[in-house]
Amino acid sequence: MSRAPQDRTSRTDAPGVPARRAALRLLDAVLRRGLALEQALAGSTQGLAPNDRGLAHAIAAETLRRLADLDALIDSATQRPLPHDAKARFALRIALAQAVGLGTPGHAAIATVLPLVDGGPRKLVHGVFGTLMRRGVHFPEVPALPDAVAERWHRNWGEAVVEAASRAIAAPPPLDLTLQRPTQIAQAVSLAPGHLRLPSGSSVPELPGYAEGDWWVQDIAASIPARLIGAGAGSALDLCAAPGGKSLQLAAAGWDVASLDISESRLARLRENSDRTGLDLRVIAADILQWQPETPAQAVLLDVPCSATGIFRRHPDVLHRVRPALIREMAELQARLLDRAAEWVQPGGVLVFSTCSLEPEEGEAQLTRFLSEHPDYAIDPARADELPVGIVPRGDGALRLLPGTLAEAGGCDGFFIVRLRRQG
Repeated sequence: MSRAPQDRTSRTDAPGVPARRAALRLLDAVLRRGLALEQALAGSTQGLAPNDRGLAHAIAAETLRRLADLDALIDSATQRPLPHDAKARFALRIALAQAVGLGTPGHAAIATVLPLVDGGPRKLVHGVFGTLMRRGVHFPEVPALPDAVAERWHRNWGEAVVEAASRAIAAPPPLDLTLQRPTQIAQAVSLAPGHLRLPSGSSVPELPGYAEGDWWVQDIAASIPARLIGAGAGSALDLCAAPGGKSLQLAAAGWDVASLDISESRLARLRENSDRTGLDLRVIAADILQWQPETPAQAVLLDVPCSATGIFRRHPDVLHRVRPALIREMAELQARLLDRAAEWVQPGGVLVFSTCSLEPEEGEAQLTRFLSEHPDYAIDPARADELPVGIVPRGDGALRLLPGTLAEAGGCDGFFIVRLRRQG
């Protein structure tokens, strides 16, 4: 059985086929090589027009959202299960994701996918797709999570969270904006001061206030760490700062902000946002484990690198490429970064620790370990007046945002957030 390829666009491809080839390369990068979808995007869509690039991304994302459902459909129409890395299975996933999920006419979905398959498997793909189309198949209302993910989250959080996560993955989430200045946008609703929420699919550059730098894109959950630091006029460090939303919040709140990140490419986006909004940031490219500030800061925000399982609604690839080994690796790195950052807070100052992960090893366990090893720190509980309505702290004042949080308003990313104050 042929395997999913790293094939390149053929000069003889008919219109529509290059975008499907790119989608195939994206899925191969995520499912076989373990790359993040966004990380693979540039290389996999090289040479495509912007519309085709967007289509390839949309097909790959829909396939990843519905992978378990797609494979169940495919397996229901084959005598023997296809290997999970077979090119025929990849091609069927792409065709069905379009026809069942994205509303592409069946004839167009299959015609643009068959050129991706050579030899005998092409007949198999055509036959299985035709069988399923004649059945009038559709996706279940609630998507199925990958078995390993559902089992892990059930063990950690219970059935209700697994059910909420399954519902959340069904469609791309809404678009959240953090406001620097009051802005009026049609169809927008506000869930907190300085926030607007728009429907999914809103074109960011075309929205009022974009060119003027009145706002930046930031999930409402991701805005909470800087909200917990609040307004100030002293020094603030934003560590692991790119792409910069939290740094912009701190600068807009009056802080003198130093934004540090190890990635030069990610800092380029931070600088673009700083230029567009007119908010002044001191940008530093450095490794936290090697860098040292000249003086301690009054406020330090550490949004650590993590498995990113909390942003699965926007990046469904994390459901398929994050394994326990990566979670352990990230947790070990986070502990080192948290200990390092703790040295840079003035007595009486605050350290806000956050992670967009749904794994306790990257949140609750980090807090427990940190407090046991740093007796000069204590939780400074989050207050209701600092938070969007509907988000409630735990009993100790830390925040755990799970699938289902703000569900009636469109949901939010998964996060663990805690404000710690260094004793004076």
